[in-house]
Amino acid sequence: MSIQIYILGILAEEKSYPYMLKKQLSEPIPIDKFTGITESKLYYHFDKLAANRFIEPVETIKEENRPDKHVYQITEKGREELVKRIYQTFEKASQITDMYIALTYIKHVDSRKVLAILERKIEEHRLAWETYLSFDQTVDESSDKYLGYNFIKEHSYSRAQHTAEWLEELVSRIKEKVSQ
Repeated sequence: MSIQIYILGILAEEKSYPYMLKKQLSEPIPIDKFTGITESKLYYHFDKLAANRFIEPVETIKEENRPDKHVYQITEKGREELVKRIYQTFEKASQITDMYIALTYIKHVDSRKVLAILERKIEEHRLAWETYLSFDQTVDESSDKYLGYNFIKEHSYSRAQHTAEWLEELVSRIKEKVSQ
C-alpha cells in the first residue's frame, strides 16, 4: 500500500512516469532503501492504479532508441483514494516506519484527524509500556528461561517506551506545523 500512496502522492502534485519516480526516490533521502520500492514494483503498481482508475495516462514521450514513457496524472477518484489510504496507514501502523510514506504526503489530509489517530496510538503504547512494567515475575538466573525472559521483558518495555516517545515527538511536530 505504501508504494501506491507514494505514486498517488507524487501524482497529486505533478504528472510523472515510473522511471522518474524511481529517480526521485533516492533524492534527497534514499527512501527506496528504507521502503523496498523498486522500479519493477513501481511499474506494477502504476498498472494496478490505472486499472482501478486512480490514475490515467495523459501523454506518451517517444525517444529514439528508448522505450516510450507513459506520463500519468491522478484522477479525482485517485485523490479520494490517496486521502483514504493515508488515514488507513496511520490507523494500521504498528511501527513508526510503517508511517514514513504517509507522513511524506500528510499535507493531503486533515492534520487534526491524523493527530487524533496518533494520540490514540500514544495511549496504546503507554498502556503497553505500563503492562510491561507490571511484569514483576522473577526468573532464577540459573534457569534456562532467564536469558529469553529477561530479553523479551526488557526489549518489549524499551520498544513500547521508544515508540511512545517518537509518537509524542511526531505529534509535537505536526502541531507546530499546523499552528504556523
